[in-house]
Amino acid sequence: MSSIITGEAVVLELRPASFAARALGLLLDVMFNIILLVVILLGVAAAGQDLDEAAMRALTLVSVLFCFVIVPVAVETLTRGLSLGKLAAGLRVVRDDGGAIRFRHAVIRGLTGFLEIYLTLGGLAIGVALFNSRSKRLGDILAGTYALRRRVPAEIPVRVFVPPQLQGWATAADIGRIPDATARQAAQFIRQAGRMSPLSAAGMAASIATELAGHVAPPPPPGTSPDQYLAAVTAERRHRELVRLQQARRRNSATAERLDRLPFGP
Repeated sequence: MSSIITGEAVVLELRPASFAARALGLLLDVMFNIILLVVILLGVAAAGQDLDEAAMRALTLVSVLFCFVIVPVAVETLTRGLSLGKLAAGLRVVRDDGGAIRFRHAVIRGLTGFLEIYLTLGGLAIGVALFNSRSKRLGDILAGTYALRRRVPAEIPVRVFVPPQLQGWATAADIGRIPDATARQAAQFIRQAGRMSPLSAAGMAASIATELAGHVAPPPPPGTSPDQYLAAVTAERRHRELVRLQQARRRNSATAERLDRLPFGP
C-alpha cells in the first residue's frame, strides 16, 4: 500500500503495481509497437520501391520514432495514463500525488522509454525498477509518475450478529454512551480480524473490549470472550441506530403529510 495525503489532509491508501504486473503490461505494449512498426515498414517497402537508399533510411527512422515514441506518448496523453498493455494488466500511470498525468509527463516517459526499453533491450528499465519500492523505471523517476493498480479485489463484507447466548443481555444493556471513535475502532477490528494472526487478534480484542467496558453497563455474563463481547455490542448498537433512524424517518414523513394538508401549504 502507498499513502498519499491530499490538500484537505485526507490520507488515501493506493496500491502501486507490482514488478510482475508492470513487466506484463510493458511486454504487451512492446509487442504492439513492434507489430505496428513491421506493418508500417512493409507498407513503406511496398509503396517506396522507386525511392533511393537515403529516402528509405529516413522513412525507416521516422517510422521507428513514430511507433516507439510518438504513439506511446499520444496514447498515454489521450487516455490519461492508459495503454493497451496497461489496460490488459489492470494498471494506470498516475503522478506521484495520485493525479492524472499530462502531456509533459507522457513526453518524458516516452523519450526516456525509447532509451531504457528499446536501446538497452529493457535492461535499464528492469535494473531501476527492481530497486524501487514502487517498481518505477527511469522514465517514471524523471517524470514523477508511477503505475497504479486499477483492479483491486473487492473486500468481502463481514456480517456481525449478536451471539445467541448474549441476546438477552445485549437487549437490556446500556450502550448509548459509547463514543463514536471507540465504536468505529471495534467495527474496524471485526472486519480485519480474519486477516490478523490469532495472537494479535486476541490481544487487540481484549484491549478494545476493556475500553468498551467503561461505557457499557451491566457487564456481560461470565465466560464471555472479548470477540463475542465486541460482536454483541457492535451489532446491538447498529440495530438501535437503525431503529432510531427509521423512527425519525417515519416522524418526518408524518409531519410532511400534515403540512401538506394545510389550506395554504407548509
